[in-house]
Amino acid sequence: MARMKKRNLRRKGGVWDPLVDSRQARTQAAGVPLTPQSMSPSYRLAYTDDDFLAREELRPVRLQLELLKTEMILSERGINSTIVMFGGARIPEPGGDAWAARNETQRKNLTAASIYYEEARKFSTLCSQHSAESGYTEYVVVTGGGPGVMEAGNRGAAEIGAPSIGLNIVLPHEQAPNRFVTPELSFNFHYFAIRKMHFLLRAKAVVVFPGGFGTLDELFETITLMQTGRLALVPLILFGETFWRKIIDFEALAEFGTIAPNDIELVRFVETADEAWEIIAKFYETIDPKKVPMANGVR
Repeated sequence: MARMKKRNLRRKGGVWDPLVDSRQARTQAAGVPLTPQSMSPSYRLAYTDDDFLAREELRPVRLQLELLKTEMILSERGINSTIVMFGGARIPEPGGDAWAARNETQRKNLTAASIYYEEARKFSTLCSQHSAESGYTEYVVVTGGGPGVMEAGNRGAAEIGAPSIGLNIVLPHEQAPNRFVTPELSFNFHYFAIRKMHFLLRAKAVVVFPGGFGTLDELFETITLMQTGRLALVPLILFGETFWRKIIDFEALAEFGTIAPNDIELVRFVETADEAWEIIAKFYETIDPKKVPMANGVR
């Protein structure tokens, strides 16, 4: 009987596994002689066949893969908790070009909003300094991986040598991940739903800067999960009270009766990075982090 090359039959965790590794099988399959049969799409190994995996019937599998890949990498990295930073992609850094402006009014507003880029950068640095105390396993900054506030979040971490996560998504006009995302923690998604899950799965706090529809979607998703008792009542902090109160009348919702009066208390408003971090620090100093309160879900 022909002898195969020796290989390590222990997995990473020390488990004995005598079966041939799927990566070895993939290599062997790629090396077979090219014939009409071996070149047929039907002959491809199912897990290496991109066309097969993209079929409509495989959507449940793709959803599972998107959930599993990111979870496995973050777990292997030892990341236990995160600070989530949402905010507008169109907000420039101070002195930068308001590239998204379509008229002078927008240019003026976006240029003025560059203060939020700077505060996001400072806030990320604060989070990352505290993350260093745990060997970057707690309070790791996570953003959507794009420009604007997202870039500022990753940048504030990178500037002090700290890792940060970027959860990018495939869109018609989407950019590549910003250059400050830690490369091995840069992820790409097709499904918004799975991306949203990963934003919140490890969230110790959610911080939201001014933004557009995407930011509003992320804010309302988060606050709804809190209100209905599906997400612990972690700090939910909004930067720029004037902006938020102008576009969302929380009191009007409570007065009309479509939310409970105390639902307004789910959010806190701040103007600076120091204020935001102080809220988070005090929150975890005064409660048992293993027993964060939950809403009762009564609506």
